[in-house]
Amino acid sequence: MNTTRIVLRHSGHRHGPITRLMSPGDVGQLTKPFVFLDDIAAPAGGGSRFGFHPHSGIATLSVPLTFDIEHETSEGRVDHVAAGGQEWMQAGSGIWHKSQVTSTAPIEGYQLWLALPASHELAEPVAAFIAPEQVPTMGPAKLLLGTHEGQRSAVPAPHDANLFWVELAPGQSWHYTVPDGHSVLWLAAKRGSVHVAGETLRNELAVLTHEGAEPLHFSSAEGGGFLFGSAVLHPHELVLGNYSVHTTAEALEQGEARIREIGRGLRGR
Repeated sequence: MNTTRIVLRHSGHRHGPITRLMSPGDVGQLTKPFVFLDDIAAPAGGGSRFGFHPHSGIATLSVPLTFDIEHETSEGRVDHVAAGGQEWMQAGSGIWHKSQVTSTAPIEGYQLWLALPASHELAEPVAAFIAPEQVPTMGPAKLLLGTHEGQRSAVPAPHDANLFWVELAPGQSWHYTVPDGHSVLWLAAKRGSVHVAGETLRNELAVLTHEGAEPLHFSSAEGGGFLFGSAVLHPHELVLGNYSVHTTAEALEQGEARIREIGRGLRGR
């Protein structure tokens, strides 16, 4: 017998154009390695510009649904990501970066942080910038992270995790077979509505549990767009710094020392 339940519904905390739906001190404890999730929504010209800031021990995935981004790292790399593409920054041992919106369209998108495995939390940083045409599409779903139905995301993530952006037309359904070991399941409803586990969600995050071999079933009477993630649970405690997430206090100390060192170099430019 299959059982799907919603164990948490959360509308987040809004500050300006950003609604924080997930953070390590609350929902992130249930959804790790997914530990931060920001839903970004603003009128044209209303987006934030993020100056140089550091990270270590995590990866950030930016998903600009409707707008373009310019991204620069402390290593001097500058890249551009078009609407519908992705920006992946695997901070590892430490990096600084900044970004700004470069288009004039209304702004809709997400930024997600993932805690890195212990094997990668102090590795060299990795950056990847994915063009819209490189994102695998399977029916109403775009594969942003991981593997599904024989296709693989272009994002070089070291996680056993999948992430999708799904857009359902009115009356359309989507089915997802949960991979073995993926006990972390969540979705963020953004456009319209999505119906799952007997409940209808709008503009909110939900954490799910699912037992049985049958696929998860999502539908929408009016049409809807949502972000959906599944993963093997991150097995470590979340050890937090101001801009960092690590598996141990010792790893956090190393990561923060490295980002302080990079910061001193930036100030000396």
